[in-house]
Amino acid sequence: MGFERKEYGFLSEIGLSSSNLGCFVNGTWKGSGPVVSTVNPANNQNIAEVREASIQDYEEGMQACSEVAKIWMQVPAPKRGDIVRQIGDALRTKLQQLGRLVSLEMGKILPEGIGEVQEIIDMCDFAVGLSRQLNGSIIPSERPNHMMLEMWNPLGIVGVITAFNFPCAVLGWNACIALVCGNCVVWKGSPTTPLVTIAMTKLVAGVLEKNNLPGAIFTSFCGGAEIGEAIAKDRRIALVSFTGSSKVGLKVQQTVNERFGKCLLELSGNNAIIVMDDADIKLAVRSVLFAAVGTAGQRCTTCRRLLLHESIYQTVLDQLLDVYKQVKVGDPLEKGTLLGPLHTSSSRKNFEKGIEIIKSQRGKILTGGGLIESEGNFVQPTIVEISPTADVVKEELFAPVLYVMKFNTLKEAIEINNSVPQGLSSSIFTRKPEIIFKWIGPQGSDCGIVNVNIPTNGAEIGGAFGGEKATGGGREAGSDSWKQYMRRSTCTINYGNELPLAQGINFG
Repeated sequence: MGFERKEYGFLSEIGLSSSNLGCFVNGTWKGSGPVVSTVNPANNQNIAEVREASIQDYEEGMQACSEVAKIWMQVPAPKRGDIVRQIGDALRTKLQQLGRLVSLEMGKILPEGIGEVQEIIDMCDFAVGLSRQLNGSIIPSERPNHMMLEMWNPLGIVGVITAFNFPCAVLGWNACIALVCGNCVVWKGSPTTPLVTIAMTKLVAGVLEKNNLPGAIFTSFCGGAEIGEAIAKDRRIALVSFTGSSKVGLKVQQTVNERFGKCLLELSGNNAIIVMDDADIKLAVRSVLFAAVGTAGQRCTTCRRLLLHESIYQTVLDQLLDVYKQVKVGDPLEKGTLLGPLHTSSSRKNFEKGIEIIKSQRGKILTGGGLIESEGNFVQPTIVEISPTADVVKEELFAPVLYVMKFNTLKEAIEINNSVPQGLSSSIFTRKPEIIFKWIGPQGSDCGIVNVNIPTNGAEIGGAFGGEKATGGGREAGSDSWKQYMRRSTCTINYGNELPLAQGINFG
């Protein structure tokens, strides 16, 4: 077992061992499901074993969570915020170890792994301030001696199903807000990153225990589709936040809708960067490199389409091809690596299959396009010249593959940007105000994230994160995303002795 390797010694500092229980239910670690091995994608060697949740474990956890939800929602919001503050402080003490674990188990480079954990810390800070600002509204009433106001109350239980590419950050987007809003959290982490799920949960559980709070405020499960389906069907869970593919997300939405539950979806992206003829080319090339190669092309916000104005097409392409040659591919834990492995051997096979489809649709491979012979799941960063109307361009290939295409006018570029089913992130490079405001306006990008002179990826937590169309329409993290985690009531209070009716109705 790889756990015994010297370089894995840090795992014991965050509560992990060679054999781990994968369920935290009612304040206790357990697991009666199958035993799985978690794998290092850089060499496909086992790291440790995890015993997953069974449906019986799930039901035990949900029963406890349902009871505790009645208690947690009555704790004053600023007190709940203080618990989240302590979670952030606990994360700070283990930032390096947790970041290293994310890099080891998921495969992203170490600076990105550490950055992912930092993102949760930032979310904790944001949520602490939010806990004193869950404000309603006072609404003028048309009736004398009446007052109208809005009240925001907790939903009860929020289910969070996360994906492998951000195995803990997406939890932070959801859980930090859900907790300060007065909800208990039920988390199913990705089945291929169970150690991240366990390590994060242990840290949260420690804070709850220190404050003499019930462990069932935060329940987590390592497991596969069976647990995910149970969450989607469970009427006790008021809101289900799901991150994953559009195909699976649609099924989750249909299941949750059948019971009239609330659904928050963060699904596939097919993100474009547009480079206008007046753009700062050096800035654009640096941005495209990070957007297309970062996380080995496995971010939902990865740049997959590069639209270049015909007058600068070759100039930008030549510079981009040059920087691609300098990308260091290798162990994500090694300093200087920019491109780590794909997450699984299946992802590597999907890349290989995708390249064949690209070629069959007259795509021209300008660089890359092949596998890298190694024990791990490494592939070459790839640039493809292809028509924007090719069918393969409409799909999300979760790998470092960048489609490059020409355009002549801004109108044409916007049409290409908006021509795909997905609508997550987009960016344009220009210095002209008239182009910028067209781009962010009603006839511009149809995405949830509309950037100017920065990459499509690397969003800050202060804004609402999410997209339109087949991306699902959900919004997480900052801005007023908190409203999705609460129940709004419009309250009209009559403090007089008369009963005037709205709209001037006289009834009897």
